[in-house]
Amino acid sequence: MWQFEEPKYFYLLGVIPFLVVLFLINLYWKRKKQKQFGDLDLIKKLSPEKSIFKPVLKLVVLLLALAGIILALVNPKIGTKMETVKRQGVDIVFAVDISKSMLAEDIAPNRLEKSKQLVSQIINQLGSDRIGIVGYAGSAYPVLPITTDYSVAKMYLQSMNTDMVSSQGTALSEAIKLATSYFDDPQTSKLIVLISDGEDHGEGFEDAVEEAQKRRIKILTIGVGTEKGGPIPLRNHGKIEGYKKDSKGETVVTKLYPETLKNIAKSASGGYVYGGNTKEVVEFVKNGLDNLEKTDFESQQIADFQSQYQWFLGIAFALLLLDVFLLERKTAWVKKLNLFNEKE
Repeated sequence: MWQFEEPKYFYLLGVIPFLVVLFLINLYWKRKKQKQFGDLDLIKKLSPEKSIFKPVLKLVVLLLALAGIILALVNPKIGTKMETVKRQGVDIVFAVDISKSMLAEDIAPNRLEKSKQLVSQIINQLGSDRIGIVGYAGSAYPVLPITTDYSVAKMYLQSMNTDMVSSQGTALSEAIKLATSYFDDPQTSKLIVLISDGEDHGEGFEDAVEEAQKRRIKILTIGVGTEKGGPIPLRNHGKIEGYKKDSKGETVVTKLYPETLKNIAKSASGGYVYGGNTKEVVEFVKNGLDNLEKTDFESQQIADFQSQYQWFLGIAFALLLLDVFLLERKTAWVKKLNLFNEKE
């Protein structure tokens, strides 16, 4: 099984087609200038040792070396064996609000990105707990089932956006119901961490919270946004083109409603914290976990992941070394083969 330690560096592979395009443009420019200078056949006879194939070969070698360096930065790892690991921890489901109101920028960079940062920092502090992720707006969407793979969890977390759920609004009850269904082991301690601005356009959450209580699920809530509120920006290719308006043409101002989140937390034997300070939020969740009984459970997982970056780095340096010895003039022994019928 393969695992990538730093998958973000895969984006650098996009430089390769750009370099190919630059090479072709440069080739076209050179040929155009040669035509202006004189007859191409005559120029070719004046430089008989110049190879047409070698520049292309050098480009291929350099691009392969660049790809090798990028793959070394990604650091692929191979899992060598499967083993059963005994763990002691808590099952946690993060329910993240992905409604359009979470695009408001009354908290930097915006409510949704701040929520992702909070969840990511909480995950960094976990030990052997199992985690799952739910996204919700007018309805709830299962993003990631219960897992112990934190790197995969962060990858799915970063991919969350407001277009994942077609029905807009914020149905907190749907989020709690779906999060509750994630817990499949009646023996484990269970925790739902609900992140939202507290706007609730769905039906009452009381029934969902009651069901969570019956299953001994504790709920912690985190409020993201400000009570003063802010408009919801409408973007096109990253640029703000305006702000969301209501049916009367007035700009919609979305606010943080902490009382809703406090009521949910109180009803589910949990607690509420404002999400403005990351350190305080992480400490709050950590204290909540410390008050829960840790449960023993077993999980099958790939173990002994070995880094493979050195192979890609070695190949890249070998190719760069090869490029040093690749000259743009014709190779003598290849020239003798007359593969392209160049001899008259």
